[in-house]
Amino acid sequence: MRMAEQSTLADFDQLPLYQERRFVPVDADLRNKETVVALYESLISRAIDTIAEFEHWILDRSELEAALDQSGSVLYIRMTCQTDNPEHAGAYTRFIETIIPAVEPLEDRLDRRYLELSKKFPLNKERYHVYTRAVKKDIELFREENIPLKTQVRLLSQDYQTVCGAMTVNFQGKEYTLSQISKFLQEPDRSLRESAWRASAGRRLQDKDRLEDIFDKMCGLRNQIAANAGYGNFADYQFNAYHRFDYTPADCKEYHKTVARIVVPLWSKVLERRRKLMKLDVLRPWDLQADPLGRKPLKPFSQVNELIGGVERIFQKIHPDLGRQFAGMRERGLLDLESRKGKAPGGYQNTLSEARQPFIFMNAVGVDDDVRTLLHEGGHAFHCLACAPDPLHEYRHGPMEFNEVASMSMELLANDHLTEFYGPDDLLRSKQDHLEGVVHILAWVALIDAFQHWIYENPGHSREDRKKQWVRLYGEFMGPAVDWEGTEDILGFLWHRQLHVFEVPFYYIEYGIAQLGALQIWLNARNDKDQAIARYREALALGGAKPLPALFKAAGLRFDFSASTIAPLMEALAKELRLAL
Repeated sequence: MRMAEQSTLADFDQLPLYQERRFVPVDADLRNKETVVALYESLISRAIDTIAEFEHWILDRSELEAALDQSGSVLYIRMTCQTDNPEHAGAYTRFIETIIPAVEPLEDRLDRRYLELSKKFPLNKERYHVYTRAVKKDIELFREENIPLKTQVRLLSQDYQTVCGAMTVNFQGKEYTLSQISKFLQEPDRSLRESAWRASAGRRLQDKDRLEDIFDKMCGLRNQIAANAGYGNFADYQFNAYHRFDYTPADCKEYHKTVARIVVPLWSKVLERRRKLMKLDVLRPWDLQADPLGRKPLKPFSQVNELIGGVERIFQKIHPDLGRQFAGMRERGLLDLESRKGKAPGGYQNTLSEARQPFIFMNAVGVDDDVRTLLHEGGHAFHCLACAPDPLHEYRHGPMEFNEVASMSMELLANDHLTEFYGPDDLLRSKQDHLEGVVHILAWVALIDAFQHWIYENPGHSREDRKKQWVRLYGEFMGPAVDWEGTEDILGFLWHRQLHVFEVPFYYIEYGIAQLGALQIWLNARNDKDQAIARYREALALGGAKPLPALFKAAGLRFDFSASTIAPLMEALAKELRLAL
């Protein structure tokens, strides 16, 4: 299936600003180091004599940070949309090699000036509590010697994107991206699935040594960054860098244990039912995405514009405002959804901070997961739009754990409206696949998070140690139901597909925490849909202005990922999936 072209993307440099600039000149070239440094120096040296001037200074800083953030976002978007375009790659590389390293020490000086001024001109504690504690933590972590190390890590992340974006497979006489070939894994013909799976996995293995090289360098740099900042390991450093004030690495390890005890048995039942329905002695890796009753893959759409139109109507049914907001994104060209050669893998929503508009990137190939991905990224987009009015740039970005509640909840809330793509039978298939996927992601999160904790708690590990630990943890959290005999090498490097491990270390437990929140919204909506959606949207509008537990409370949720929360949610899922715990 060839995905049709969608409408032209926005000219990002011409997007209208949310509000007129009052500090940063309209014609300022924010990709020019001297221009950016001069603006920062102007703020650092500005005389402040009143609390009103102090708050004006804070807003000017916010304006500069938003403008600079958008400049970098545009370069990143262009690079990921065309990883094989040397001009886009070069522009992004220059930004992370010149602008970001120049700005980091200036941000530290601004942070220190902020604390000095806040002692002289006390601010509203309720309004600025979250902002101030983040500033204090950033000052504590900042080390000048870490700037070039972080630059190297960013460049290695770009290398990872380039390597993955270039992966294509010749299969049945045609060239496919890895996203495109994945659709064959849903075919009823088992031999076809196996051939496609082996072709894709084999292509990944061709670059395993390159990816191992990249990751080894990343690990070394990250461990040095943590040591420079006075931390015994990178895990503790990164938790603080992420401003995780409300839970600890020990809490994450408790999540791992609880998932192994409560979630993994349910996932094993899901797989055992699949094996029986497929009438197989054992499940193989290429048996996990096909319909267990041998039905043809769900085909929700054949053209990208059909995907956009259907999802837009779903959002309209969930809440009219959401439908209008998504339509606005479509009209402004803020969607790049089809898979193509040279495009980076995966999907994301990126906020254009000065326009205060969201942009969605993904690789649609015409499968059910594409619908879920767009619903998910749409949730992030609505979060961006909900908190856009806040004048503080920092508060227009929620904590990552709640950002994912925004997206995962949208997937669950949409389940009753998938008639835009499916008839009754296919609708039930899609819903069941999704709920089974929820069980899987809770276990997969524990696997990825536990793996990352091991990596950075064992800085002297070898590649072989890492491979063995990954396989051990895979068995613990995915269970023994899938037979990998003869494909052990592929299993050993399966984690290479998880870009978070490379690009945003320790950013994955958020999906587990958020999925628990999203399941609570799903159950709340069953009792009172209007109230559940109203509270969800009210919480999104808070952005990052409140601590994480307060955001969960505003949405009507418990911020907790212990057995007391997980067990009843798994009972509800098991009942919906008609499986006995």
